[in-house]
Amino acid sequence: MRLKLCLIGLATVLSWASIGLCAEEAVVLTPKPGPAPRINGARIFGVRQGSPFLFAIPATGERPMTFAAEGLPEGLKVDPKTGRITGRIERRGEYSLILKASNRLGTAAKTLKIVCGDTLALTPHMGWNSWYVWENRVSDKIMRDAAEAMVATGMIDHGYQYVNIDDCWAVKPGSNDPALQGEPRDERGMINSNKRFPDMKALTDYIHSKGLKAGIYTSPGPTTCAGHVGAWEHEDQDVSRFIEWGFDFLKYDWCSYENVAGGKGLAELQKPYRLVSRILARQPRDMVLNLCQYGMGRVWEWGREVGGNSWRTAGDLGGSFEGIPAALFRDGFDVYAANDLQRYGGPGAWNDPDYLLLGWLSDWKGGTARTPLTPNEQYSHVSLWCLLAAPLIFSGDITRLDEFTLSLLTNDEVIDVDQDPLGRPGRRVAKKGDLEVWARDLEDGSKAVGLFNRGEADAEVEAVWSELGVSGPRIVRDLWRQKDLGVFRDKYKALVPRHGVVLVRLRPSKT
Repeated sequence: MRLKLCLIGLATVLSWASIGLCAEEAVVLTPKPGPAPRINGARIFGVRQGSPFLFAIPATGERPMTFAAEGLPEGLKVDPKTGRITGRIERRGEYSLILKASNRLGTAAKTLKIVCGDTLALTPHMGWNSWYVWENRVSDKIMRDAAEAMVATGMIDHGYQYVNIDDCWAVKPGSNDPALQGEPRDERGMINSNKRFPDMKALTDYIHSKGLKAGIYTSPGPTTCAGHVGAWEHEDQDVSRFIEWGFDFLKYDWCSYENVAGGKGLAELQKPYRLVSRILARQPRDMVLNLCQYGMGRVWEWGREVGGNSWRTAGDLGGSFEGIPAALFRDGFDVYAANDLQRYGGPGAWNDPDYLLLGWLSDWKGGTARTPLTPNEQYSHVSLWCLLAAPLIFSGDITRLDEFTLSLLTNDEVIDVDQDPLGRPGRRVAKKGDLEVWARDLEDGSKAVGLFNRGEADAEVEAVWSELGVSGPRIVRDLWRQKDLGVFRDKYKALVPRHGVVLVRLRPSKT
């Protein structure tokens, strides 16, 4: 055994390690929100004409708090106690609102643009999905508990909206589990939920009552990945059922469709998604569509065209518990950079490298375990997803959030990068061995820059202005610490720990 000095961000700790690597301390960098009101989350929101509208003003600060919205279009109203904006907009157009949140310490204001047209998901989706912690054990109670936790932990106050059921809610043909047995469809051919979900409409009503939105999952094939009933030859009926139940989000997973596809060409890869998006476009309710087909056929080149609001760019990040760290770098950094995926994502349609695998996850042995990602890898995970303009869908146990995991999910300056209304995904601008610099243009003219170290030892990473496409003095702000670091004239460099990141924002300086 030997004594090593371990660098965690800018903090240092002495640590023993028998294998020569430093044990990392989970250092919380995100400052806690203050008691004064602050409005967070997206600054632009898309809805279709006549669809039910639900937007909870995300605000941190001491409660009680009251809310207001100036400039609301006809058909919408705001609840001053909860901050929920509801109703319907019957006239297409763009509407600029001033959101306000007040408590005894003052009033915060923020502009929100509502775009009533044909495009949803003007910023990447934010929420929670059941798969990587509950997989085939998901139930009505688990989903209700998740909705409650999203409110109780304050995630809703940072812009998280969706509470999404993954696989295993439908009947499973041939199952020996009584809870999964039953008639897969009613006499009209409408799909039924299994006994773990006795009343889907009551469940979505409950989620909506919290100011949140509800998501569901199916496959265009005869069965889902876990062998439950899929949508094959019942696509219209299943979408109608989801609308009847009140869902707002649909994950459409390729799975068994390959067994019924007419071939392996591009047209066949696109076919089920073209079909379901046409069906969704006819509905009286908005449903965000996530294409889950693992990057086949270079989906990023046509995902938007076939109606996707996001598309998986690679395989399951958590396909094996132990493989998560390697998959993070392979399917996050490498797939993205090798294919220039920044060319394809943007408002209404986003590259999706899979969920945030933080906190407690399924160990795929019937239990749960803490994520195998080190603390520094977790900072890299969230930072990269925000630079890529990826959906921020957490898939750990939301009812067991420790301080460190919650701090990763609720840093508003980091989230602001992901939710920037310009919607221009970042890209890798420099690579020197294991050291990489990624950058993203933001609406206000500033740049978000990530200095990543994929190596096995601490290393100095340098972001050079000429490589970033900027010049002159720049104020450099550390986004995780929410702290200005000073003015730098032609480059910025930082010591970055093993598999870690320093995430900064560059703004022009007058000095």
